[in-house]
Amino acid sequence: MTPSAKPSDPAAESSAAPASSHRPVPFGEAARYWLELGLISFGGPAGQVALMHSEVVERRRWLSERRFLHALNYAMVLPGPEAQQLATYIGWLLHGIPGALVAGSLFILPSLLLLLLLSAVYAIWGQLPLLVSVFWALKPAVTAIVIQAAWRLGRRTLHNPVLLALAVLAFAGLTLFRLPFPLILLTAAVIGWLAARWRPQLFSPSRQASPAAPGQGAGTTVMPVAERLPLHGDATPTPAHARFDRRRLALILLAGFAALVLPLALVSGVGGWDGLLTTMARFFSRVAVFSFGGAYAVLPYVAQGAVEQHQWLSASQMIDGLALGETTPGPLIMVVTFVGFMGGWNTALATLDADATTSLAAGTTSLAAAATALPLAVLAALTVTWFTFLPSFLFILAGGPLVEASREDIRLSGPLTAITAAVVGVIANLAVFFAGHVLWPDGAGGGFDPAALALMAAAVVALLRWRWPVLRLILTAALIGAGRQLAIWAGLLG
Repeated sequence: MTPSAKPSDPAAESSAAPASSHRPVPFGEAARYWLELGLISFGGPAGQVALMHSEVVERRRWLSERRFLHALNYAMVLPGPEAQQLATYIGWLLHGIPGALVAGSLFILPSLLLLLLLSAVYAIWGQLPLLVSVFWALKPAVTAIVIQAAWRLGRRTLHNPVLLALAVLAFAGLTLFRLPFPLILLTAAVIGWLAARWRPQLFSPSRQASPAAPGQGAGTTVMPVAERLPLHGDATPTPAHARFDRRRLALILLAGFAALVLPLALVSGVGGWDGLLTTMARFFSRVAVFSFGGAYAVLPYVAQGAVEQHQWLSASQMIDGLALGETTPGPLIMVVTFVGFMGGWNTALATLDADATTSLAAGTTSLAAAATALPLAVLAALTVTWFTFLPSFLFILAGGPLVEASREDIRLSGPLTAITAAVVGVIANLAVFFAGHVLWPDGAGGGFDPAALALMAAAVVALLRWRWPVLRLILTAALIGAGRQLAIWAGLLG
């Protein structure tokens, strides 16, 4: 993939002094920055990348523009959350394996803790009338967010009829024929590889937006490069810990294998190979490997498995979880933590008597039932998070030393461009899936909800025409939902 922006001052960047002439970044200073980033990383991947670019390239001068963009391109090629993998890569470049583990973990830790708290609140009190009304308004807003994601990616990607046809075929494959998500991606990659050999110009990757492009994140323009040269500039020698070493690679792969197999053996020993935790571990390991194109692209696969196949949670709960994920910092794929939590929660409650689960306060789960279900729910959420993010660390630690030598490989452009085109259809399928459950909340045989349609249309206009930030839309929808319930209590609505 080609870099999206050029250094502000190529001469200064190319004359960067070796890293040994700069003050190394203290490990504690870097760790504090990664924690701060994890706390404020709202705005999706574009906003998160913009925040990192502003700090790492412009203010702190840890990396040059070119090295930052090259690392970003590598993260975008990989499955998994690109912003989290970019942070992991920069931490690895600064401080080796400990730096990678700290940077990648602190990037998601605040979101993990907050989602566990919000998931517990939702599970225990989510059926209270006020919260039901809030989530009634949030569902159309979330559907509009998915529509926006498909629209923006389509405008940026589908620049010829062949790519448009791939998107339509991917949409039809999921919506009409119920084809597995991995098969869609693999088929698109093969088509892209073969067709790029015939017509390479049709599969040239579209131009990326600059990390700090207007409307994409915190920054609005790329500020002039500071006089101080970057710690890791274009001509800076690669640190010893970042050079390729077969022995180090073998140890990383061995450690990764142990980090995968030992927890899998532990949960299998507790609940059996077909138990809840083991099944979740296997399923979300596949999610991690096939999560190309961001969270919106892989969520149909998650919904297909978690909602339809394993029935860990309902489609309505899945949409609610996405709404909660949109309100928290960190990568949106963290919504899988909610999926794991609700899977454990619902499984635990299913073993209890119906009379034991509901308290006298209508719409809440009894404290006794909550105390029984909460441990399994938290354990399931942590299991899902571990197996979803483990490959992201391994991709960086194992592939990082090859990044500087890789540069752009034209053989990758065809498959990757075709996959991106197919992802547009996949996200459109997710929008249809959500819209069906929002507009017909009681199923195909139930009544149509015109108010939800009006909210969805207004949310689409707010996002695409008025360019509202996602967080503003979510908060506005929550206020509308709360106002609706207050009007019902006041007798103004039936």
